[in-house]
Amino acid sequence: MHPSPHLSPSVPPHASPHLSRTALGAALLLLLLPALALFGAAPRAHALDNGLARTPPMGWNDWNAFGCNVSEQLIKQTADYLVSSGLKDAGYQYVNIDDCWMASQRDSGGNLVPDHTKFPDGITGTAAYVHGKGLKLGIYESAGTATCAGYPGSLNHEQQDANSFASWGVDYLKYDNCNNQGVPWEQRYNAMRDALHSTGRAIVFSMCEWGEDNVWTWGAGTGNLWRTTGDINASYGSMLSIYHSNVRLAQYAGPGAWNDPDMLEVGNGMSFTEDRAEFSLWSEMAAPLISGTDLRTATPATLSLYGNKAVIAVDQDPLGKQGRQVASSGGLDVLAKPLANGDVSVVLFNENASAATISTSAATVGLPAASSYKLTNLWSNAVSSTSGTISASVPGHGTVMYRISAGSGSSTGTTHPLIGASSHRCLDANGGATAPGTAIDIWDCGGGTNQAATLTAAGELRLYGGTQCLDAYNNQTSSGTKIQLWTCNGGANQKWQLNPNGTITGVQSGLCLDVTGGDQAAGNVNGTALELWTCNGGSNQQWSLG
Repeated sequence: MHPSPHLSPSVPPHASPHLSRTALGAALLLLLLPALALFGAAPRAHALDNGLARTPPMGWNDWNAFGCNVSEQLIKQTADYLVSSGLKDAGYQYVNIDDCWMASQRDSGGNLVPDHTKFPDGITGTAAYVHGKGLKLGIYESAGTATCAGYPGSLNHEQQDANSFASWGVDYLKYDNCNNQGVPWEQRYNAMRDALHSTGRAIVFSMCEWGEDNVWTWGAGTGNLWRTTGDINASYGSMLSIYHSNVRLAQYAGPGAWNDPDMLEVGNGMSFTEDRAEFSLWSEMAAPLISGTDLRTATPATLSLYGNKAVIAVDQDPLGKQGRQVASSGGLDVLAKPLANGDVSVVLFNENASAATISTSAATVGLPAASSYKLTNLWSNAVSSTSGTISASVPGHGTVMYRISAGSGSSTGTTHPLIGASSHRCLDANGGATAPGTAIDIWDCGGGTNQAATLTAAGELRLYGGTQCLDAYNNQTSSGTKIQLWTCNGGANQKWQLNPNGTITGVQSGLCLDVTGGDQAAGNVNGTALELWTCNGGSNQQWSLG
């Protein structure tokens, strides 16, 4: 969080993060970082020994979606939703309160006081509720005389405030940088580190220091995570800029100490393709996965991103390596992240506006020599093999993400439900009917043979154990052509291509398999028909193998 315009922090919020020491030292660091990232030559400072955040923290924070409009009710409802939606089971555990939770003045004893209009049960009661859901509570303060929104800060009150947080049951502290009075960074943040330790309570220490003073070079000995940049916003340009800053810092991250490129804006207004790119890149960079959207009203498409356990597993991999950029040319990037079991996660990222093919090799991403490699697409769940070349057409502003190991595999000949991202419902032969001409629609996934698609070597999608095919009506190839069930006959209108970007296109038409009505909630109810449509990147054209 950056300061409000009416406040005067001692360090300008938009200052270059490298001006806090000499300009020469910063320039040299910037020149050396690419080489250090490639060869791993810069040792990371010894990690803070509090035993916490051995994998990047996962959870939610209210600021990006609500600003100062935080309340006990919002925190409790979000905790409820993390449980009911399955996100808790996917790994999201921290429910974090940001700025504006407290009264404007300390009490007569100098203690912080919750705003009892916003938090009638206090932080203690709110924490008890969150803990009762099997979750953990986070809170916010600033390492200055005031928070960014003007509430009392913790500078020179570190132990008193840490004691309050511990007594209330707080599990995570986001510690901001506003109104810092020019006191050196390490002095202020180390003071709170020591205060938290003295409480005896396990509290994750998140340093929101804006990437000042090259925090990544000393942060591991002070906190569990540290912001590497200024604030993110819900735009592709902001996300891209922060990615560029964070990706070059891989050598400083590891278990218990993480580079933090700020909260996820997934669900806050970027396109589905851009949202998926952010989630892929943050997971590849072993970043904290802290949602900054209103999860209570999130669409199925947004939840399909937050809830992808295969991608989350890359972020949470216990080896604790941040993915490195191993190739970049003309805005076409390749990132590789070694995983604990010997696999490598690879992200192909297209920074540009138009689709482009991105290629790399098994050797470049750090895989051992082998005769064949198995590629599992982490968004579509499709499996394929390669002898060494890794290549895909990647949409503009998008990613393709693979988990790769030595071996081979293929989705051809396998049977799966096909799950639509915009609805979290399954491709379905309406009503379980088998007659030619039966409409193909979406329906709640139920495990029936009318939802079980077999991918054949001929490119067919067969239902009912292989007797009936997905068919574009009457060989038509225009947008709006309905999809139906028909006796398999080898026709071009029954051939389909499962693409690395998660779309399924008709071989005859080149158009996408589309849930009619776009990616709005009203167009994704049970019984919504499927059709061919011009490929447009919408979540209603995204499919995964269940």
